[in-house]
Amino acid sequence: MALSHRLELRQSQSLVMTPQLQQAIKLLQLSNLELNEFVEGELERNPLLEARDPEADIVPQASYEPETPQQNIEPQTRSSSDEWLSKSADNTKEDPSANLDMRADDMYPDLAGSDRTSLADQGWNSVKTNRVSSVSSSGGGSDYNLENFVPCETTLHDHLRDQLSLSKLDDKQRLIASHMIDMVDEQGYMRGSLETISMQMGTSIDSISSVLKELQKFEPTGVFSRDLSECLKLQLIELNHFDPAMEALLENIHLLAAHNFTGLKKACQVDDEDLSDMIAEIKMLNPKPGLQFGAISVQSVVPDVFVRQKNDGSWHIELNSETLPKVLINKSYYTTVSGTAKNSKDKEYIQDCFQTANWLVKSLDQRARTILKVSEEIVRQQDAFFSHGVEHLRPLNLRAVADAIDMHESTVSRVTSNKYIGTTRGVFELKYFFTSAISSSDSDDMISSEAVRHHIKQLIEAETIEAILSDDKLVTSLKDKGIDIARRTVAKYREAMGIPSSVQRRRKKKMAQQMVL
Repeated sequence: MALSHRLELRQSQSLVMTPQLQQAIKLLQLSNLELNEFVEGELERNPLLEARDPEADIVPQASYEPETPQQNIEPQTRSSSDEWLSKSADNTKEDPSANLDMRADDMYPDLAGSDRTSLADQGWNSVKTNRVSSVSSSGGGSDYNLENFVPCETTLHDHLRDQLSLSKLDDKQRLIASHMIDMVDEQGYMRGSLETISMQMGTSIDSISSVLKELQKFEPTGVFSRDLSECLKLQLIELNHFDPAMEALLENIHLLAAHNFTGLKKACQVDDEDLSDMIAEIKMLNPKPGLQFGAISVQSVVPDVFVRQKNDGSWHIELNSETLPKVLINKSYYTTVSGTAKNSKDKEYIQDCFQTANWLVKSLDQRARTILKVSEEIVRQQDAFFSHGVEHLRPLNLRAVADAIDMHESTVSRVTSNKYIGTTRGVFELKYFFTSAISSSDSDDMISSEAVRHHIKQLIEAETIEAILSDDKLVTSLKDKGIDIARRTVAKYREAMGIPSSVQRRRKKKMAQQMVL
């Protein structure tokens, strides 16, 4: 068989990850702080880019009509606290306190033929917001920066979140706990009443109290206290030194601040020697347990999106103009310098700067629209949460949102990472609205995993010593409620809630019964 040469033409399609597309993907997953840092670097490198007047900011908005209108929520108020007795001579009072897998058209459905050079061409409105204190994330730039090698001191909030990730709280309780961690000041005290948190989260005070009880077991001992007495009480309990006399002293700590030792002896029913020992023990405690950690960085979690209810009960969603970079292309300067360029190297540099600036502005525009589109769908899917609170979170995953808005799942994942939404119930990260689901055996509806945990907990709390439910019996009881799950899943949920096995529960109930008798 003779060999011969011939030419063949073949046509194929492929997604090429150009530097511009890689940059656009990077911009999509950056937080607002990281994005502004990146844009500031581009403003320094590209002479054709300039910062825009904030007064020209225009923000895209969207609306969604829910099934149920939301009730009015009162704003959070700060709770009062006792004052610590200063050790100094002047007895000064102090306030104890806070995959590269993605469709290209997801990012750029309308770049072809686009003449936009600025986000200011869209007719948006400025938005002002109250900022919530939290720990900021570091910059995401790829440039070599010596500051990136400086060790970061662990803050109290970081320490509390690390403990939360290891706790046995369920998903609903973790959401409440995360909100409460944001309310802890740098001294370790929780600001805000349980009633206010209950209204913001849309759940019962008992649920808030239960979460608070678990959070008060975190280190350092005394954290999440609401006043000085409670802070000292938690530390005394930890030391096993909390007796009736100490309880009386803490209840009358104002007498200690006033040096009214006669009144203290009468209230505690102790003599001079005992009172002296008790006061010495109190002075060994830490009235500000949070200060042993690094100070919280004075940065803010600024919502990328706001959602509010309109008078007709529909939802109004808008981007926060404060998180949008203010950049535009100076076309006049480009025309001037391109006309005066004398050699090909200068012309190539100017043209490259213009293309880079044009792509950046378009990328920022598409990023803003993508965030708004994803946020609008999340509000539509989770309207019950915005109306009634955390107990009404629906099962939701990335694919459900991606399919609804015709985007790739990885795009939605990037949008919901490090992006926050401001609501009347507080500021939440977008990824918090995604919860796991379990199929119902008697309908096509999906049941939230939190609801399944709630049912398991209710069944166990209602059991008697004569009828302790094993995991197999719990499976049967759940099937009667239309929840069909495996025994190992029941055991996993039970252990995650810190509930012992049926044998351990039976033994515990028998011991409790014998103590009563």
